[in-house]
Amino acid sequence: MKLLYFAWVRERIGLADETIERPAGVHTVSDLIGWLRARGEGYELALAEPGAIRVALDREHSDHDASLDGVREVALFPPMTGG
Repeated sequence: MKLLYFAWVRERIGLADETIERPAGVHTVSDLIGWLRARGEGYELALAEPGAIRVALDREHSDHDASLDGVREVALFPPMTGG
């Protein structure tokens, strides 16, 4: 599964992307964020407020309770503003 990080999520983690094997017990986006937070200080800093993180699964906006079954790409990014 490819993980993509954008904006301050990328800056805090220190990576633009990475490829992982989905760990056992990680079934939803929420599970994935919880697992990532335990991977180190940068991940914890980036994902400390999970409710602020937006997600896209295979380039479709999704909720944190969405299943990761069959998903190949997960994008994590902060809320966007602009005009």
